[in-house]
Amino acid sequence: MTRPDRPTWQLPPGVSRGLWDYVHTPHIADDYDDYFAFNSLFETDGAILRRQFDRPGLVADLGCGTGRALVPLVKAGHRGLAVDLSDHMLRIVQGKADDEDLPIDCVRANLVEMDAIADGAVDYAMCMFSTLGMIRGRANRRKVLHHARRILKPRGKFVLHVHNYWFNLRDPEGPWWVIGNMTSAPFRRDVDVGDRWFPYRGLPSMYLHVFRWRELAADLRSVGFKIVERVALDAARRKPLDRPWLLPILRTNGWIVTSEA
Repeated sequence: MTRPDRPTWQLPPGVSRGLWDYVHTPHIADDYDDYFAFNSLFETDGAILRRQFDRPGLVADLGCGTGRALVPLVKAGHRGLAVDLSDHMLRIVQGKADDEDLPIDCVRANLVEMDAIADGAVDYAMCMFSTLGMIRGRANRRKVLHHARRILKPRGKFVLHVHNYWFNLRDPEGPWWVIGNMTSAPFRRDVDVGDRWFPYRGLPSMYLHVFRWRELAADLRSVGFKIVERVALDAARRKPLDRPWLLPILRTNGWIVTSEA
């Protein structure tokens, strides 16, 4: 295992201090399944993944966590490739695979640096639970998308979840944050429009990038993906947005996007 006390200037590309602490904190992984046990977003994710990954194949889960999205797919007949920066998360995934004799291989990697996975190696890929937003820097996020595109077989599908930037306007302090972020980020080299920091599960400063749709669509297309479906999520992230034509910019918590290589 790498040293959890690595200086900030030595962190891997795209990894913030908050994310580094996240992946090296054992209780984050140990409590993960219980923490999200009653989150119905997993049901919506699962339904979309089953529909898009419609034939048995090898599924790469980029930022797999404890395998909550991957394990059900493998039980349904797929094979799994679990990719994460956290040894603690991968330990739990491997335990689940061993307990139920599931065909899942684990790879510890920074999503920005997935060169160890061969071109065209997988049939499907996914990056769920706003994992892409945990990668700091637009150039680094595009590298993650490039790797996702590269490791897919021709016409392979990639399913991605992100949060909507404009949904922050619904929070009490959200409009002030949006104004401050929009006016200051263009003049700073270390902050993008959409970068947020907040306390999370005992960590003082977790980083998350929230997306504007045109930004995300441009990033996907820049690496060669064709967008085939966009599902807008409701305010509670529990189901697709009702009446998606009605003020979607303010009502959409985030999107689950399917792209094709």
